[in-house]
Amino acid sequence: MPLNDRQIKNAKPSDKIQKLSDGGGLCLVVHPNGGKYWQLNFRFDGKQKTLSIGTYPTIALTQARAARETAKQQIAQGIDPAAAKQQQKTERAAARANTFHAIAAQWHEKQTPKWKPNHAARVWHGLEMDVFPQIGGLPIDKIGVQDVKAVLDKIAERGALVTAKKIREWIGAVFKYAAMLELTDRNPAAVLSGYLAQNETVNMPALPRERLPEFYRRLLSTPAERQNIIGILLIMLVFVRNHELRGGLWCEIDFQAATWTIPAERMKRPRPHIIPLSNWAVELLRELHGITGHTPFMFPSSSSKSGYISENTLGKIINTMGYKGIATPHGFRSLASSILNEQGFNPDSIERQLAHIDENKVRAAYNRAEYWNERVEFMQWYSDYLKSHYPTEN
Repeated sequence: MPLNDRQIKNAKPSDKIQKLSDGGGLCLVVHPNGGKYWQLNFRFDGKQKTLSIGTYPTIALTQARAARETAKQQIAQGIDPAAAKQQQKTERAAARANTFHAIAAQWHEKQTPKWKPNHAARVWHGLEMDVFPQIGGLPIDKIGVQDVKAVLDKIAERGALVTAKKIREWIGAVFKYAAMLELTDRNPAAVLSGYLAQNETVNMPALPRERLPEFYRRLLSTPAERQNIIGILLIMLVFVRNHELRGGLWCEIDFQAATWTIPAERMKRPRPHIIPLSNWAVELLRELHGITGHTPFMFPSSSSKSGYISENTLGKIINTMGYKGIATPHGFRSLASSILNEQGFNPDSIERQLAHIDENKVRAAYNRAEYWNERVEFMQWYSDYLKSHYPTEN
């Protein structure tokens, strides 16, 4: 006689296993510990077999009966229901093992011994924050170009273009690793190599960090005016754009708060840009104030009483030092970004300090508060890093 819901609910455990039949081989097994399990007994290829359907009440009576009917249809088609269920279980396990998250974890583990700890942590943090929430649970062979585009677009929306570029590279590296494991023959990140190019500035030559001591020695021995030498030292320290430094006004400097506030109109952005000044930056600015503080401009022009130094002034000095095609004023932004990112500082806070625009004004205001302490910290760290390469006799 078929079971009903009341019988199933009222079935009490005893010291022995009980089996309540619903007919057609379906029964509810009640264990002494109170657990209730659905089983289907059937014959296949002349052998008695059992299919585990699931637990009650997770699997209701109607669902158990539907599973029985499905099993009967499989048997009629020459399919073993128990073997089919095991095959599905195996396939699901393989799918979980082949998700982007799982493959990325294997790739990261393989790469970690080759990386510095800070870089390894930064890569994993970037994947956790920007990639896994969107495509981490997808089978790697099912991820398409549009999926990767969506990841990159979300990062680009907050103005973090350098981070987006790194994320694309890391996604591509995970796909290369998956291809080595013969899990895919596709790499949707590879075809997006130029996707972010429309939003990126042209990369200027950046001084190789190993040449910093030599650069400083040449800079200090060059016959250029002291204020212009300070200008180069400052653009290295605060990594603003060339025109932002050249047009600097003394009214923008707050020595007491150790900040430099460049107004929105000079930034050509929707908001002002506030720079936390390191100890060395303040020291250089005080020295510069002693030279040019009688004028409104930090770097006044020697040929015009109402203007400031030309666009090529600092670049020409760097060229005469022997660094033409090797270093530019703008290139110090790339140098700072690379070093700070490798040290594991928050990529978003670095992007914020580089004044990469964030169209979302609400988020921009929030980020100013959220990242300020981080920016103060890494600006001082970077200043100390640069000064450690500075000639001690000066």
